[in-house]
Parts: sequence; structure tokens; C-alpha cells
Amino acid sequence: MTITQMEYLIAVDNYRNFAEAAKHCYITQPTLSMQIKKVEEELNILLFDRSKKPVLTTDLGRQIIQQARIAVLEANKIKEIIQNQKGAISGELKIGIIPTICPYLLPLFVSKFMQRYPEVDLIIDEQTSENIISKLNQDLLDAAILVTPLNESSIIELPLFYEKFLLYISDEHPLTKRNQINYQDIDVSDIWLLKEGNCFRNQVINMCGDHFSHKRHQLKFESGSLETIKKIVDNQYGFTILPELAVIGLPEAEKKHVRHFPSPEPVREVSLVMRRNFMKKQLLDLFYATIHENIPKEISENKNQNIISWRG
Repeated sequence: MTITQMEYLIAVDNYRNFAEAAKHCYITQPTLSMQIKKVEEELNILLFDRSKKPVLTTDLGRQIIQQARIAVLEANKIKEIIQNQKGAISGELKIGIIPTICPYLLPLFVSKFMQRYPEVDLIIDEQTSENIISKLNQDLLDAAILVTPLNESSIIELPLFYEKFLLYISDEHPLTKRNQINYQDIDVSDIWLLKEGNCFRNQVINMCGDHFSHKRHQLKFESGSLETIKKIVDNQYGFTILPELAVIGLPEAEKKHVRHFPSPEPVREVSLVMRRNFMKKQLLDLFYATIHENIPKEISENKNQNIISWRG
């Protein structure tokens, strides 16, 4: 079995579809199918159940493909060693990032990284945390920026910063009149949240704990966008909770809606994460350094606060 054939096996396992796998391998579907068939004949086993839609990997096939992933990774490390020896800073970097970080963090560093390393092709994939973890485990991403700790034994976490949770309150809400807010003052039935499946929603629920409940809203709305939720607060009633990066860039007229939680203020840990057997170490080191040097000072000083987990 060749390295190229192993890559074909991995692609079918990832995409569960021969046509999709062939497209990502830049070959025709008949060529891919023929190569997979040759491997199965060579090993005298069935790797994929083609009668199922999507295609299913057999139990034995999963074990074979797991070893194929290791073999392909190790083979690619040879190319990486040569590239590093030449001092070349080039290649492709595929980064996952969650929606409640993406619009606030990327503008701080991404243009500087691209200007500094013009031979690096940066591919940003905005996804939920669960999808990102799945893609990392399938080697579809080189690394990701998301909220930690993940408690995944296969993943390395490099903390980037700790950002506070802040209240964003409508003009009509009684809390607007308070500069100092205690937890007992907060009626969580007035809160607007992101839709289910978003880790920031889970963090807010974890933070509210047993006090979390809902009262009837005439308007029922679910969104994956913090900016949309913020606009609802501006034009309706109630409040939401924003991460600190989302607040730093607000105009002064909107910052009047922001209030702090009592000390110790709740924070979330944001990290660059990758699999333990990750490649592209040099590129990821440079990527991490560029982010770290462009984090606002007030956020970089938030360590050792009350870290809220995104998982219940």
C-alpha cells in the first residue's frame, strides 16, 4: 500500500462519499474507486460498506485507516524537516475558529500575519466547537482557536488569553441605573442567549447555574450571532452577555450599556489547540506568537480569574 493510497482511504473515511473524497484528492471518482479496490484486494479485506449512504467504514477498516493516518502524518514530517532546514516559511495553514471569537480576534492579527509571511496560505474555517474538534481528529484542520479546557487527551492546548464576561443591558432595564451589580440583582429570565449548540451559550448557562430560568418573551428568536443579539437588546428589553473582545471595539455611545460582574469576574480561557501529533510546528509557533503580541493589554492581564467551562 502506497502513501497516496493511504491518503485516498483517509479521504473516503472523512467524507463518507466517494465522489466528495475524489474531489478533495483532485482525481476522478473511478480512479479513486479503483485504487481503493486494489488496496482491499491486496489486504483481502473489505474497508468500506458501499451499500450504505453515506458510505460506512467497516470495523477492521477503521483500525487500518487509523494506522494509515499515522503513517501519512509521519511521511509528511519528512517534508516538513526539509522545509525547516531550508528556512522556508511557506505552506498552507488551516485554522478553525468559533463564531464568538472570530469577528473580534481576527481583525487584530490576521493582516499582520499575512504581511509578515506572504508565502503562507491561511485558510480560516468558522465552525462550532464540536465540529472543530471532529475536524481536528480527522486531520482536516491544522489547529484551532476556541474555548478551553477541552479535556481531550488527544489535544494540546496553548492558552492565548482570558477574557471577561460582561453584561450588555438595554436602556429600559433597571440594571442600567446601577454601576455596581451583584449576582442577586440579576434576573436571568430577562437574558437573550445564542441558540443551542453554541459553546458561549453553554458557558452563560453554566455561569448562571441554578438561577437560570426563562419567562415568556413575546418575541422568540434564536441566533448564532452575538451582534444580532446585541441589536435586539438595543431595540427591545433585557440584557445579554458579551465576551470582552466584543466590547473593546464598541463606540462610546454603546459602552454605556456595559456593566461588570462582581469580583472575581467570570472569564473564559481562549487557546490555540492542535492534536498531539501535529505537524507544521514552525508555522503554528509563528501563528501563536503573532496572535499573542496583538492581544489588548487589558485582556492579557485577566489570568487567574474565575474560569467558566463551556461544557456542562
